[in-house]
Amino acid sequence: MAEQNDPVLAEVMSLLEAEPTNAPEPAPGHDIPALREQLAILVNTGKCKEAIGMNLSLVQVKQLDDKDVMKYHKRYETYIGAKTTDSMIDNFLSLAIKAVGLVVKIDDAATLKNELKGDFIISKEMSQYFGGLALRYGSALALVNVAAITAKHVDFSSEQITEQSPVITEELVSNTE
Repeated sequence: MAEQNDPVLAEVMSLLEAEPTNAPEPAPGHDIPALREQLAILVNTGKCKEAIGMNLSLVQVKQLDDKDVMKYHKRYETYIGAKTTDSMIDNFLSLAIKAVGLVVKIDDAATLKNELKGDFIISKEMSQYFGGLALRYGSALALVNVAAITAKHVDFSSEQITEQSPVITEELVSNTE
């Protein structure tokens, strides 16, 4: 299944399986109707099973008691956090490899990135770092991620003009006329 191929999803699912059966009491500051609405949106997008580990219908979401709304919303937050962290790690590694590639020749950038992501120490430390950033800065991280994704697709190599270059050829033609 997808769980076996996606380490982030496998990690989330293992956390869900280890979850205690008694859900937390809703804190006075929690907006249960807003959390219920987020769960309903999750159902409508078809991502319910992937995000919280079980399929719910809109009717079931409406019938959930406050404790269950909190429980499923916590699962959803865990899933989102794991996906956010994985995305940030992927983009950071791509940029770091690209930066190093400007200085030294890298044989296979994709293999290097996969090996770095697969290393337990690197993965653990980067997960903690980017997870902390996600907790502190939340949606502002989206802007950072846009910049990182864009930068990873920019060609930073300097274009050298050679004698065969169209720019030189055009200048030579215009100078001889």
